[in-house]
Amino acid sequence: FNPTTQNGIPDIPSGPLDIYRKKASFSWKQMLQFLEGDEIIAFKQHVFRTLESDPLFARQPGEDIPVEQKRELAFRRCKQLFKYDFVTRDDVMQNPWKMTILNDCLGMYDWSLGAKYFLNKGVSPFHILLMLCLSEFVISSPDFEAAKFWVGNLGKTATHSVVFAQLYTPDGQCHGLHSFIVQVRDPKTLLAMPGVMVGDMGKKLGQNGLDNGFAIFHNVRIPRENLLNKTGDVTPDGRYVSPFKDPNKRFGASLGALSGGRVGITRMALVNLKLAVTVAVRFSATRRQFGPKEDEEIPVLEYQLQQWRLLPFLAAVYALEHFTRSFCMNFVEFQIGLLMKDKSDRQAELGREIHAMSCASKPLGSWTAQRGIQECREACGGHGYLAMNRLGELRDDNDPNCTYEGDNNVLLQQTSNYLLRRIESPLETVNFLEDMNSILQRKFTVGSVEECMNPGVPLAAYKWLVCFLLGESQRKLFHEKSSGLGDFEARNNSQVYYCRSLAIAYIEHTVLQRFHDLIQDEQTPAALRSVLGRLCALYGLWTLTNHMAILYQGGYFSGRQPVDFIHTAILTLCGQLKDDAVALVDVIAPPDFILNSPIGKADGELYKNLWSTVMQGKNVLERPSWWAEFCSDKPAVGSLRAKL
Repeated sequence: FNPTTQNGIPDIPSGPLDIYRKKASFSWKQMLQFLEGDEIIAFKQHVFRTLESDPLFARQPGEDIPVEQKRELAFRRCKQLFKYDFVTRDDVMQNPWKMTILNDCLGMYDWSLGAKYFLNKGVSPFHILLMLCLSEFVISSPDFEAAKFWVGNLGKTATHSVVFAQLYTPDGQCHGLHSFIVQVRDPKTLLAMPGVMVGDMGKKLGQNGLDNGFAIFHNVRIPRENLLNKTGDVTPDGRYVSPFKDPNKRFGASLGALSGGRVGITRMALVNLKLAVTVAVRFSATRRQFGPKEDEEIPVLEYQLQQWRLLPFLAAVYALEHFTRSFCMNFVEFQIGLLMKDKSDRQAELGREIHAMSCASKPLGSWTAQRGIQECREACGGHGYLAMNRLGELRDDNDPNCTYEGDNNVLLQQTSNYLLRRIESPLETVNFLEDMNSILQRKFTVGSVEECMNPGVPLAAYKWLVCFLLGESQRKLFHEKSSGLGDFEARNNSQVYYCRSLAIAYIEHTVLQRFHDLIQDEQTPAALRSVLGRLCALYGLWTLTNHMAILYQGGYFSGRQPVDFIHTAILTLCGQLKDDAVALVDVIAPPDFILNSPIGKADGELYKNLWSTVMQGKNVLERPSWWAEFCSDKPAVGSLRAKL
């Protein structure tokens, strides 16, 4: 760690939070530099400063804007982003991670804007039926039930879209899902193209700066060249050809290619959790209430209950930060293989593994953020309920992460199906299952709370947990099929308590394993290993408490000691991390302009900032416009009862 490079990281404003910052066991700037590196730090600062200096991006905390105006603002800001061109094609080729970081930055400002921008960088995907008529394709929606809803940008503004369609060739054979470019509106008038019915879905619970829409096609003809033919093509005479001779390999490649959205959503959920935890921890470190002495109030962060509510989510932020970064790079590796037309077995297996991971990481990320944001909202008391402090907006904007690109509970079935098939694992996420029999012979043998605080303890428990749930799921499926049920019914009856739990345990183990590996890596600075180790142990033990019943059911736990040790270890780790909490959120927090929350500002001037924002509100001290009605024609008390 070179202290001279700290000059590239702006100092944080001094204020009441200095009390905790001085107690930190590590340098927050060193942690930031380790996690992101100089190039990404400089890039983020450039994006944030550019937005803050542009009047078009000015806003007030909690401002209430009509939907139509929100969409216009999002559109105008999106146009401005294209002028700034923060990430060029060469930038992406040199450092693909920059595109993810740009999405982080824009999402921290406004997810509607981020979604609109990146949907315009690409095109909006949806599914329909398609047939080849030699020189062109014909797209048709069989009926209104085949209409695709929720397509981003499609409501009012999209002119072209990617359509994922079932491809039929003239011989009547269906070759499965393929993607096509289809024009849906005239760019000069924004009117629908012939044969296309396209419209807006209306107001949503959140992200209303983005117009989501629907589309139905009736014999819409597109050129044959509009087929995106990376995994399959059709010749001019109507023959289907593919670089993958084995349909299973083509399917594996297609699965991996379609995983990008879920990989991205996992990261988006993490960004939401980062913002919420930043607000709640800073609030908790400055909000004083009661204390051991009558004349002294202490910050609510000093209370064990507040630590237990918030700090496990802070640990989850750091665990998911490393996981999402490494997982995005795994996906980039897969994409490079597609570009290089890699037809190897490994490429197909990599696609399947990424698909399985993303089908579980999206549920884990979005559910963790959902629970975490709500806990942060409640932990900030009444002030957390004020729109100006942004926690409600974060909750609403995160909520669709649980649904789009696949309902979380449904997606988990894809992951359990992968695990039950036990195929090759290029990313080594299931290699430990080769030792399944020996792992299942192990027991929880920890002899003290201190030993329990070693990150290896929850990691070992998770390996046993995944092995046990895999065996139980296999037995459940076998039992259902033995009773005469078909494959569909057997799988349907094996989700709750079995396959679903298996998928969740698998991805939690993967996240924990990668975090543990980071701490053990020789390139991780020694000065940071202690705090990272505590975060890793806290995350592992905290998530493990969701599986206590299964750990006892399978015999890994026995007696009361395991639970006593784990509960005490969690509380001890929370107490140890309490003084590091403010510095840890300083690492993940954006500038105040982007965070846009008075109670979460970096200077910690809680009431000063809150009061200032309240007084800047519209008509704060004015009487209501309907004051005359209030002051006149008041009914006499009890007059209604008297008439009755």
